Amino acid sequence: MSKQPRGLGRGLGALIPTAPPPAESPAPGTGTTMVASSPAVPQDRNGASETELKPVDGAYFAEIPVKNIAPNPQQPRKNFTEEALRELSASIREVGLLQPVVVRPVGEERYELIMGERRWRASQLAELDVIPAIVRETKEDKLLLDALIENLQREQLNALEEAAAYKQLLDDFGATHEQLAARVGRSRSHVTNTILLLTLPPKIQLKVAAGTISAGHARALRTMKDPVAQERLANRIVAELLSVRAVEEIVAVGDVSAAPASAPRAPRAKPAEDPSLRRLADRLSDHFETRVKVDFGRRKGRIVVEFATIDDLERIISTMSPEALRPE
Repeated sequence: MSKQPRGLGRGLGALIPTAPPPAESPAPGTGTTMVASSPAVPQDRNGASETELKPVDGAYFAEIPVKNIAPNPQQPRKNFTEEALRELSASIREVGLLQPVVVRPVGEERYELIMGERRWRASQLAELDVIPAIVRETKEDKLLLDALIENLQREQLNALEEAAAYKQLLDDFGATHEQLAARVGRSRSHVTNTILLLTLPPKIQLKVAAGTISAGHARALRTMKDPVAQERLANRIVAELLSVRAVEEIVAVGDVSAAPASAPRAPRAKPAEDPSLRRLADRLSDHFETRVKVDFGRRKGRIVVEFATIDDLERIISTMSPEALRPE
């Protein structure tokens, strides 16, 4: 039976057009596929929408049959560890190929690898029929790198997609942690910690991609050494709606079955909660990827935003106000 990739994460595939740029002025209804923007969307000083992806000259994204891709004969790397390929293949079966290969066209529906032979080999082991690829015609690596980093700043990706994009920009395009952090308005530690999410077991990566656990939860899980214990605690997070702080406490204790130290033994009855406040708290929790509580008393209310580490706090503040943490 034909097997298709399970692309939960988009990575760089979300950052470039999905069709080759037209050679001439496009006819009505044709052209590159871009994210549409409304006239009401804020625009930058060049008149482009702040959330609109910019065209990437000389490159586009496509799903390409594995059999139509040939390895690069000039590939300097000749030896690929079989065990590492099998591990990558198992991950691809679980979460799909998050990092597209980079190819160039060499004939009618034929392509040659530029970057990503290890991913291509592992995809064959996983018996995928088609894989995501960046089809590149330009020889200017820096132009493509700059365009992808700029589009990364514009596109809203989930934590796993963001991690895959960061890692591919580092591995394939020679970017640095400092360069990525400066261009996308994040701290260097955020870039590093986000990339490390890709070291989690595939089942936990699936939960991050699906949004059932947050990036803050995943970062706490990553400090554990045992993958089985990581998955067990991830299941508890979903079942018990544990906060990031509670997960941090459990990891510190070292007993996945233990209750969080801050959990009350005999919870007192709480007054009925206003459904509208609950909905607002849920929306804020989703936006900031952490637990948010909204309380409203007789005279005033308060919003409580939980964070696990200083890096987590920097991430939340950056989400609230991207300008707040930028050096003057």
